[in-house]
Amino acid sequence: MMAAVLVLDPIFEADLQPEQYAYRRGRSALDAVRHVHKLINTGHGEIVDADLSGYFDSLPHSELLKSVARRVVDGAMLHLVKMWLKAPVEETDDRGKKHRSTRNRDEGRGSPQGSPISPLLSNLYMRRFVLGWKKLGHEKRLGAYIVNYADDLVICCRGGAEEALATMRVMMTKLKLTVNETKTRVSKLPEEKFDFLGYTFGRCYSPKTGRAYLGTVPAKKRVIRICQAISKETGRNRTQLEPKTVVTKLNQMMSGWANYFCLGAVSKAYQAMDQHACMRLRQWLCAKHKVARPATRRYSDAILHGRFGLIRLPQRTRSFSWAKS
Repeated sequence: MMAAVLVLDPIFEADLQPEQYAYRRGRSALDAVRHVHKLINTGHGEIVDADLSGYFDSLPHSELLKSVARRVVDGAMLHLVKMWLKAPVEETDDRGKKHRSTRNRDEGRGSPQGSPISPLLSNLYMRRFVLGWKKLGHEKRLGAYIVNYADDLVICCRGGAEEALATMRVMMTKLKLTVNETKTRVSKLPEEKFDFLGYTFGRCYSPKTGRAYLGTVPAKKRVIRICQAISKETGRNRTQLEPKTVVTKLNQMMSGWANYFCLGAVSKAYQAMDQHACMRLRQWLCAKHKVARPATRRYSDAILHGRFGLIRLPQRTRSFSWAKS
């Protein structure tokens, strides 16, 4: 299958729209975040925050294959794509038992997640919506610009976001996709905020001047999630490990998180994670060596960072001053 993806990818790459950022060479989720940031700071303050119900599981095979056939005429290749879409997939039920599912074949919809070709096919089908939005004149008429990453989608509007939402619903219905009405909403900046790709967009304040501006911060739920992961890695059930092993794992997790969450006002999120990591590592060391807590002198922050090598995230922002604002 991977060989076929290598053949098909450059064929369809030329057709994908600039608003699409997922699974493409030279593009990333951070590029999509930057695009949205630029739009909200150039007058596009009404946002359609769209959520599609089970996008990958809803891709209609018939329409999707038509999109593939528009550029691929080789019958054998088209047959292979069709077989991949209909192939049984292994699923795990609520009890942890694995079984083979033929739902995609039975319902004639869905692309197996985890399959090497699924990202390409998902982009190809979303292209229908993005291109249709522009060709039908909605972008120009409403001043409404799409930014898409896989099944994540926002429409940044100068005004008339409610009309853009209604138009989007009609188009998605024609594409046989389902809009999740409970999660889809209109947000009007600066009074309201919205989340996209792990970042919260909205009104921020400079800690130095108090000036209000439209910017980004790491979403609260993402900060909570990384702190929960840190807690799991420093649980009492892991006291048999060596400190170097635990600290190396923590540093990898925190660095990876910070490499993505590096745009906008990140200092508070870094400080929260840094404090949580110090607290949890200190508790873990106390449990491992049977030392009475809190042991803040024996295992001070300076010792955790110095002797044990735990990274200091707040120091990273010194290299990009705008992260403090």
